[in-house]
Amino acid sequence: MHYVIIGAGPAGVTAAETLRSRDPEGSITLIGDEPEPAYSRMAIPYLLAGDIGEEGTWLRHGDDHFDNLGIQRVQDRVTAIDSGARNLTLASGGGLSFDRLLLASGSEAVSPPIAGLDQPGIHHCWTLEDARHIMELAREGKRVVLMGAGFIGSIIMEALARRGVELTVVEAGDRMVPRMMDRTAGGLIGQWCRSKGVTVRTSTRITAVNADPGGSFRFLLECDPGEALPADLLVVATGVRPRLDYLRGSGIDTDSGVLVDGRLQTSVPGIYAAGDVCQGHDWGSSDRSVHAIQPVAVETGRLAAINMSGGEVRHQGSMDMNVLDALGLICTSYGRWMGVDGGDSAELLDADRYRYVKLQFEEDRLVGAITLGRTEQVGVLRGLIQSRVRLGPWKARLQQDPNRIMEAYLASTQSF
Repeated sequence: MHYVIIGAGPAGVTAAETLRSRDPEGSITLIGDEPEPAYSRMAIPYLLAGDIGEEGTWLRHGDDHFDNLGIQRVQDRVTAIDSGARNLTLASGGGLSFDRLLLASGSEAVSPPIAGLDQPGIHHCWTLEDARHIMELAREGKRVVLMGAGFIGSIIMEALARRGVELTVVEAGDRMVPRMMDRTAGGLIGQWCRSKGVTVRTSTRITAVNADPGGSFRFLLECDPGEALPADLLVVATGVRPRLDYLRGSGIDTDSGVLVDGRLQTSVPGIYAAGDVCQGHDWGSSDRSVHAIQPVAVETGRLAAINMSGGEVRHQGSMDMNVLDALGLICTSYGRWMGVDGGDSAELLDADRYRYVKLQFEEDRLVGAITLGRTEQVGVLRGLIQSRVRLGPWKARLQQDPNRIMEAYLASTQSF
Protein backbone atom coordinates (compact mmCIF):
# COMPACT_ATOMS: atom_id res chain seq x y z
CA MET A 1 0.00 0.00 0.00
CA HIS A 2 1.39 3.38 -1.02
CA TYR A 3 0.07 6.32 0.99
CA VAL A 4 0.75 9.83 -0.35
CA ILE A 5 0.14 12.97 1.71
CA ILE A 6 0.06 16.42 0.11
CA GLY A 7 1.10 18.96 2.75
CA ALA A 8 3.81 18.82 5.42
CA GLY A 9 2.08 20.92 8.06
CA PRO A 10 0.51 19.68 11.31
CA ALA A 11 -2.23 17.66 9.55
CA GLY A 12 0.15 15.99 7.12
CA VAL A 13 2.86 15.21 9.66
CA THR A 14 0.35 13.79 12.15
CA ALA A 15 -1.23 11.67 9.42
CA ALA A 16 2.14 10.30 8.25
CA GLU A 17 3.13 9.27 11.77
CA THR A 18 -0.29 7.74 12.44
CA LEU A 19 -0.12 5.74 9.22
CA ARG A 20 3.30 4.41 10.13
CA SER A 21 2.12 3.32 13.59
CA ARG A 22 -0.84 1.47 12.03
CA ASP A 23 0.86 0.07 8.94
CA PRO A 24 4.55 -0.74 9.59
CA GLU A 25 5.02 -2.15 6.08
CA GLY A 26 3.23 0.46 3.98
CA SER A 27 5.05 2.99 1.80
CA ILE A 28 4.47 6.60 2.91
CA THR A 29 5.37 9.75 0.95
CA LEU A 30 4.98 13.20 2.52
CA ILE A 31 5.03 16.11 0.03
CA GLY A 32 5.73 19.68 1.13
CA ASP A 33 6.11 22.61 -1.26
CA GLU A 34 8.46 24.77 0.84
CA PRO A 35 12.25 24.30 1.11
CA GLU A 36 11.99 24.09 4.91
CA PRO A 37 11.73 21.45 7.60
CA ALA A 38 8.10 20.68 8.45
CA TYR A 39 6.98 23.62 10.61
CA SER A 40 3.98 25.25 12.29
CA ARG A 41 2.73 28.54 10.87
CA MET A 42 1.22 29.38 14.25
CA ALA A 43 4.75 29.59 15.69
CA ILE A 44 5.82 32.34 13.26
CA PRO A 45 4.61 35.23 15.48
CA TYR A 46 6.80 33.90 18.30
CA LEU A 47 9.73 33.94 15.86
CA LEU A 48 8.94 37.54 14.88
CA ALA A 49 8.75 38.57 18.52
CA GLY A 50 12.15 37.01 19.23
CA ASP A 51 10.82 34.40 21.66
CA ILE A 52 12.14 31.49 19.59
CA GLY A 53 14.57 30.82 16.77
CA GLU A 54 13.60 29.12 13.52
CA GLU A 55 14.09 25.68 15.05
CA GLY A 56 11.33 26.55 17.49
CA THR A 57 8.84 26.55 14.62
CA TRP A 58 9.74 23.02 13.54
CA LEU A 59 7.12 20.34 14.12
CA ARG A 60 9.70 17.61 14.61
CA HIS A 61 13.39 17.84 15.51
CA GLY A 62 16.25 15.74 14.26
CA ASP A 63 17.35 15.54 10.63
CA ASP A 64 16.57 11.83 10.56
CA HIS A 65 13.12 11.88 12.20
CA PHE A 66 11.18 10.94 9.05
CA ASP A 67 13.94 8.68 7.76
CA ASN A 68 13.81 6.69 10.99
CA LEU A 69 10.09 6.18 10.49
CA GLY A 70 10.51 5.15 6.86
CA ILE A 71 8.59 8.22 5.65
CA GLN A 72 9.89 9.66 2.37
CA ARG A 73 9.97 13.47 2.23
CA VAL A 74 9.48 15.13 -1.15
CA GLN A 75 9.92 18.90 -1.42
CA ASP A 76 7.91 19.80 -4.51
CA ARG A 77 4.56 21.28 -5.46
CA VAL A 78 1.63 19.20 -6.66
CA THR A 79 0.06 20.80 -9.74
CA ALA A 80 -2.59 18.23 -10.73
CA ILE A 81 -4.28 15.01 -9.65
CA ASP A 82 -5.66 12.28 -11.91
CA SER A 83 -8.09 10.51 -9.59
CA GLY A 84 -8.91 7.75 -12.07
CA ALA A 85 -5.32 6.83 -12.84
CA ARG A 86 -4.33 7.29 -9.17
CA ASN A 87 -1.39 9.56 -9.84
CA LEU A 88 -0.37 13.17 -9.37
CA THR A 89 1.84 15.62 -11.23
CA LEU A 90 4.68 17.58 -9.61
CA ALA A 91 5.92 21.05 -10.55
CA SER A 92 9.38 19.61 -11.18
CA GLY A 93 7.89 17.61 -14.06
CA GLY A 94 7.74 14.25 -12.38
CA GLY A 95 4.78 12.20 -11.27
CA LEU A 96 3.81 9.97 -8.38
CA SER A 97 1.29 7.15 -8.09
CA PHE A 98 -0.75 6.35 -4.98
CA ASP A 99 -3.16 3.84 -3.52
CA ARG A 100 -4.49 6.15 -0.79
CA LEU A 101 -4.16 9.95 -0.89
CA LEU A 102 -4.55 12.62 1.79
CA LEU A 103 -5.11 16.25 0.81
CA ALA A 104 -3.57 18.36 3.57
CA SER A 105 -2.30 21.23 1.45
CA GLY A 106 -3.43 23.87 3.93
CA SER A 107 -4.18 27.50 3.14
CA GLU A 108 -2.55 30.24 1.13
CA ALA A 109 -2.46 33.99 1.82
CA VAL A 110 -4.93 36.19 -0.05
CA SER A 111 -3.91 39.48 -1.66
CA PRO A 112 -6.62 42.11 -2.18
CA PRO A 113 -6.78 43.83 -5.60
CA ILE A 114 -4.88 46.99 -4.66
CA ALA A 115 -2.64 48.91 -7.05
CA GLY A 116 1.04 48.72 -6.11
CA LEU A 117 0.75 45.73 -3.79
CA ASP A 118 3.36 43.75 -5.74
CA GLN A 119 6.33 45.99 -4.84
CA PRO A 120 9.38 44.94 -2.79
CA GLY A 121 8.95 45.71 0.88
CA ILE A 122 5.38 44.37 0.99
CA HIS A 123 4.98 40.98 2.62
CA HIS A 124 2.40 38.55 3.88
CA CYS A 125 3.24 36.80 7.14
CA TRP A 126 2.36 33.23 6.24
CA THR A 127 5.63 31.42 5.58
CA LEU A 128 9.06 31.23 7.18
CA GLU A 129 10.42 33.08 4.17
CA ASP A 130 7.89 35.88 4.80
CA ALA A 131 9.02 36.05 8.41
CA ARG A 132 12.68 36.40 7.43
CA HIS A 133 11.89 39.40 5.22
CA ILE A 134 9.74 41.04 7.89
CA MET A 135 12.38 40.62 10.59
CA GLU A 136 14.92 42.26 8.31
CA LEU A 137 12.71 45.31 7.70
CA ALA A 138 10.76 45.66 10.98
CA ARG A 139 13.54 47.27 12.99
CA GLU A 140 13.05 49.49 16.01
CA GLY A 141 11.68 52.92 15.13
CA LYS A 142 10.58 51.96 11.60
CA ARG A 143 7.07 52.81 10.49
CA VAL A 144 5.12 49.63 9.85
CA VAL A 145 1.55 49.38 8.59
CA LEU A 146 -0.37 46.15 9.16
CA MET A 147 -3.28 45.72 6.76
CA GLY A 148 -5.91 43.54 8.37
CA ALA A 149 -6.95 43.09 12.00
CA GLY A 150 -8.51 39.67 11.79
CA PHE A 151 -7.34 36.76 13.93
CA ILE A 152 -4.07 36.25 12.05
CA GLY A 153 -3.43 39.99 11.75
CA SER A 154 -3.96 40.52 15.47
CA ILE A 155 -1.48 37.77 16.33
CA ILE A 156 1.08 39.40 14.02
CA MET A 157 0.32 42.79 15.60
CA GLU A 158 1.53 41.51 18.98
CA ALA A 159 4.84 40.36 17.47
CA LEU A 160 5.41 43.57 15.50
CA ALA A 161 4.68 45.77 18.52
CA ARG A 162 7.29 43.91 20.52
CA ARG A 163 9.90 44.73 17.87
CA GLY A 164 9.66 48.41 18.80
CA VAL A 165 8.26 49.67 15.50
CA GLU A 166 5.81 52.55 15.06
CA LEU A 167 2.80 50.42 14.22
CA THR A 168 -0.46 51.34 12.51
CA VAL A 169 -3.21 48.75 11.98
CA VAL A 170 -5.72 49.34 9.18
CA GLU A 171 -8.91 47.25 9.18
CA ALA A 172 -11.72 47.50 6.61
CA GLY A 173 -14.31 46.22 9.10
CA ASP A 174 -15.92 48.36 11.77
CA ARG A 175 -13.99 46.62 14.56
CA MET A 176 -10.98 44.44 15.22
CA VAL A 177 -11.28 40.66 14.68
CA PRO A 178 -14.78 40.97 13.18
CA ARG A 179 -15.04 37.23 12.46
CA MET A 180 -14.23 36.36 16.07
CA MET A 181 -15.78 39.15 18.14
CA ASP A 182 -19.01 41.13 18.21
CA ARG A 183 -19.03 44.93 17.96
CA THR A 184 -18.69 45.47 21.71
CA ALA A 185 -15.71 43.16 22.11
CA GLY A 186 -14.01 44.24 18.87
CA GLY A 187 -14.37 47.89 19.86
CA LEU A 188 -12.83 47.25 23.28
CA ILE A 189 -9.88 45.42 21.71
CA GLY A 190 -9.21 48.41 19.46
CA GLN A 191 -9.41 50.78 22.41
CA TRP A 192 -7.01 48.58 24.39
CA CYS A 193 -4.49 48.46 21.53
CA ARG A 194 -4.56 52.24 21.20
CA SER A 195 -3.83 52.52 24.92
CA LYS A 196 -0.72 50.39 24.31
CA GLY A 197 0.66 52.75 21.67
CA VAL A 198 -0.67 51.12 18.48
CA THR A 199 -2.56 53.31 16.04
CA VAL A 200 -5.76 51.52 14.97
CA ARG A 201 -7.90 52.71 12.06
CA THR A 202 -11.07 50.67 11.53
CA SER A 203 -13.64 51.14 8.74
CA THR A 204 -10.67 52.12 6.58
CA ARG A 205 -9.39 50.67 3.33
CA ILE A 206 -5.96 51.02 1.74
CA THR A 207 -6.73 51.85 -1.89
CA ALA A 208 -3.26 52.22 -3.41
CA VAL A 209 0.40 51.75 -2.50
CA ASN A 210 2.69 54.44 -3.93
CA ALA A 211 6.34 55.30 -3.53
CA ASP A 212 6.79 58.11 -1.01
CA PRO A 213 7.38 61.21 -3.17
CA GLY A 214 9.29 62.87 -0.37
CA GLY A 215 11.70 59.97 -0.05
CA SER A 216 11.55 59.89 3.75
CA PHE A 217 9.76 56.55 3.73
CA ARG A 218 9.43 53.67 1.32
CA PHE A 219 5.69 53.93 0.72
CA LEU A 220 2.78 56.31 0.95
CA LEU A 221 -0.47 54.39 1.37
CA GLU A 222 -3.66 56.00 0.11
CA CYS A 223 -6.59 55.38 2.48
CA ASP A 224 -10.35 55.69 2.25
CA PRO A 225 -11.34 57.54 4.31
CA GLY A 226 -8.57 59.56 5.92
CA GLU A 227 -5.09 60.80 5.25
CA ALA A 228 -2.36 58.78 3.58
CA LEU A 229 -0.02 56.70 5.69
CA PRO A 230 3.78 56.62 5.33
CA ALA A 231 5.42 53.23 5.78
CA ASP A 232 8.82 51.57 5.66
CA LEU A 233 7.11 48.16 5.59
CA LEU A 234 3.60 46.99 4.73
CA VAL A 235 2.50 43.65 6.15
CA VAL A 236 -0.60 42.19 4.48
CA ALA A 237 -2.86 40.07 6.68
CA THR A 238 -6.15 40.17 4.79
CA GLY A 239 -6.98 36.51 5.15
CA VAL A 240 -6.18 33.06 3.82
CA ARG A 241 -8.06 30.48 1.80
CA PRO A 242 -7.69 26.73 1.28
CA ARG A 243 -5.25 25.85 -1.49
CA LEU A 244 -7.40 24.16 -4.15
CA ASP A 245 -5.79 25.14 -7.46
CA TYR A 246 -4.23 21.71 -8.09
CA LEU A 247 -7.65 20.00 -7.83
CA ARG A 248 -9.08 21.43 -11.06
CA GLY A 249 -10.19 18.57 -13.25
CA SER A 250 -9.54 15.99 -10.54
CA GLY A 251 -13.18 15.05 -10.02
CA ILE A 252 -12.90 15.85 -6.32
CA ASP A 253 -15.83 17.95 -5.08
CA THR A 254 -14.93 21.31 -3.56
CA ASP A 255 -16.75 24.33 -2.18
CA SER A 256 -14.80 26.79 -0.03
CA GLY A 257 -12.66 23.76 0.83
CA VAL A 258 -12.54 20.06 -0.04
CA LEU A 259 -15.89 18.50 0.83
CA VAL A 260 -15.65 15.38 3.00
CA ASP A 261 -17.98 12.91 4.67
CA GLY A 262 -17.95 11.80 8.30
CA ARG A 263 -14.88 9.64 7.67
CA LEU A 264 -13.04 12.61 6.11
CA GLN A 265 -13.22 10.92 2.71
CA THR A 266 -13.77 13.09 -0.36
CA SER A 267 -16.19 12.41 -3.21
CA VAL A 268 -13.53 10.08 -4.68
CA PRO A 269 -13.08 6.82 -2.71
CA GLY A 270 -9.60 6.40 -1.30
CA ILE A 271 -8.88 10.14 -1.29
CA TYR A 272 -9.22 11.98 2.03
CA ALA A 273 -8.74 15.54 3.30
CA ALA A 274 -7.60 17.06 6.61
CA GLY A 275 -6.54 20.38 8.08
CA ASP A 276 -7.16 23.84 6.66
CA VAL A 277 -8.20 22.52 3.25
CA CYS A 278 -10.87 20.23 4.69
CA GLN A 279 -14.52 21.33 4.69
CA GLY A 280 -16.14 18.94 7.15
CA HIS A 281 -19.01 18.73 9.57
CA ASP A 282 -19.54 21.90 11.57
CA TRP A 283 -20.26 21.22 15.23
CA GLY A 284 -23.68 22.43 16.29
CA SER A 285 -25.16 22.79 12.81
CA SER A 286 -25.89 20.81 9.67
CA ASP A 287 -23.37 22.86 7.68
CA ARG A 288 -19.93 21.88 6.46
CA SER A 289 -17.22 24.41 7.26
CA VAL A 290 -13.47 24.97 7.14
CA HIS A 291 -11.94 25.40 10.60
CA ALA A 292 -8.38 26.57 10.01
CA ILE A 293 -6.85 26.09 13.45
CA GLN A 294 -4.00 23.79 14.42
CA PRO A 295 -5.87 21.56 16.91
CA VAL A 296 -8.41 20.72 14.20
CA ALA A 297 -5.60 20.05 11.71
CA VAL A 298 -3.94 17.59 14.07
CA GLU A 299 -7.18 15.80 14.92
CA THR A 300 -8.43 15.50 11.34
CA GLY A 301 -4.98 14.34 10.19
CA ARG A 302 -5.04 11.57 12.80
CA LEU A 303 -8.60 10.45 12.04
CA ALA A 304 -8.10 10.50 8.27
CA ALA A 305 -4.98 8.35 8.62
CA ILE A 306 -6.86 5.79 10.71
CA ASN A 307 -9.55 5.50 8.03
CA MET A 308 -7.00 5.41 5.21
CA SER A 309 -5.31 2.43 6.85
CA GLY A 310 -8.45 0.35 7.31
CA GLY A 311 -9.95 1.80 10.47
CA GLU A 312 -13.49 3.03 10.94
CA VAL A 313 -13.75 6.24 12.94
CA ARG A 314 -15.99 9.24 12.41
CA HIS A 315 -15.21 12.89 12.80
CA GLN A 316 -17.70 14.39 15.25
CA GLY A 317 -17.32 17.87 13.82
CA SER A 318 -15.14 20.90 14.48
CA MET A 319 -16.12 23.89 16.56
CA ASP A 320 -15.14 27.52 16.10
CA MET A 321 -12.57 27.99 18.84
CA ASN A 322 -10.34 31.08 18.98
CA VAL A 323 -8.02 32.33 21.71
CA LEU A 324 -6.17 35.59 21.10
CA ASP A 325 -3.64 37.51 23.17
CA ALA A 326 -4.00 41.11 21.94
CA LEU A 327 -1.11 42.96 23.59
CA GLY A 328 -1.91 41.30 26.91
CA LEU A 329 -5.70 41.32 26.63
CA ILE A 330 -6.95 37.71 26.43
CA CYS A 331 -9.91 37.29 24.09
CA THR A 332 -11.82 34.08 23.33
CA SER A 333 -14.79 33.00 21.25
CA TYR A 334 -16.32 29.55 21.07
CA GLY A 335 -19.02 27.80 19.09
CA ARG A 336 -21.96 29.83 17.76
CA TRP A 337 -20.69 33.04 19.35
CA MET A 338 -22.82 35.15 17.01
CA GLY A 339 -26.02 33.47 18.24
CA VAL A 340 -28.63 31.29 16.55
CA ASP A 341 -32.05 32.01 15.09
CA GLY A 342 -34.61 32.10 17.87
CA GLY A 343 -31.94 31.84 20.55
CA ASP A 344 -31.34 33.92 23.66
CA SER A 345 -28.26 35.70 24.93
CA ALA A 346 -26.83 37.24 28.08
CA GLU A 347 -23.93 39.62 28.54
CA LEU A 348 -21.95 41.36 31.25
CA LEU A 349 -19.73 44.36 30.49
CA ASP A 350 -17.16 46.28 32.53
CA ALA A 351 -15.67 48.55 29.86
CA ASP A 352 -13.36 50.41 32.25
CA ARG A 353 -11.60 47.14 33.13
CA TYR A 354 -11.85 45.67 29.61
CA ARG A 355 -13.91 42.75 30.87
CA TYR A 356 -16.78 41.29 28.89
CA VAL A 357 -18.66 38.03 28.65
CA LYS A 358 -21.51 37.14 26.29
CA LEU A 359 -23.33 33.83 26.31
CA GLN A 360 -25.51 32.43 23.51
CA PHE A 361 -28.28 29.89 24.13
CA GLU A 362 -30.37 27.58 21.98
CA GLU A 363 -33.34 26.52 24.09
CA ASP A 364 -31.66 25.64 27.40
CA ARG A 365 -28.25 24.73 25.96
CA LEU A 366 -25.20 26.96 25.83
CA VAL A 367 -24.04 27.05 22.20
CA GLY A 368 -21.56 29.93 22.07
CA ALA A 369 -19.60 32.43 24.12
CA ILE A 370 -17.30 35.45 23.91
CA THR A 371 -15.01 36.50 26.74
CA LEU A 372 -12.64 39.44 27.08
CA GLY A 373 -10.12 40.11 29.82
CA ARG A 374 -10.77 36.92 31.73
CA THR A 375 -9.13 33.53 31.59
CA GLU A 376 -10.91 31.84 34.48
CA GLN A 377 -13.63 29.35 33.58
CA VAL A 378 -12.82 29.44 29.87
CA GLY A 379 -12.44 25.65 29.91
CA VAL A 380 -15.79 25.33 31.65
CA LEU A 381 -17.47 27.42 28.96
CA ARG A 382 -15.99 25.27 26.24
CA GLY A 383 -17.03 22.09 28.06
CA LEU A 384 -20.65 23.20 28.42
CA ILE A 385 -20.82 24.18 24.76
CA GLN A 386 -19.30 20.99 23.39
CA SER A 387 -21.26 18.66 25.69
CA ARG A 388 -24.58 20.31 24.75
CA VAL A 389 -25.78 19.57 28.27
CA ARG A 390 -29.21 20.91 29.19
CA LEU A 391 -28.97 23.72 31.73
CA GLY A 392 -32.56 23.56 32.94
CA PRO A 393 -33.19 26.33 35.51
CA TRP A 394 -29.55 27.40 35.25
CA LYS A 395 -30.21 29.05 31.90
CA ALA A 396 -32.31 31.76 33.57
CA ARG A 397 -29.72 32.16 36.32
CA LEU A 398 -26.95 32.64 33.79
CA GLN A 399 -29.04 35.18 31.93
CA GLN A 400 -29.27 37.15 35.16
CA ASP A 401 -25.58 36.70 36.04
CA PRO A 402 -23.17 35.16 33.46
CA ASN A 403 -20.49 35.03 36.17
CA ARG A 404 -22.20 31.95 37.64
CA ILE A 405 -20.90 29.72 34.88
CA MET A 406 -18.97 27.40 37.24
CA GLU A 407 -22.05 26.85 39.40
CA ALA A 408 -24.08 26.09 36.27
CA TYR A 409 -21.45 23.63 35.07
CA LEU A 410 -21.32 21.73 38.35
CA ALA A 411 -25.08 21.63 38.76
CA SER A 412 -25.74 20.54 35.17
CA THR A 413 -23.02 17.90 34.88
CA GLN A 414 -23.63 16.39 38.32
CA SER A 415 -27.25 15.78 37.50
CA PHE A 416 -26.28 12.84 35.27
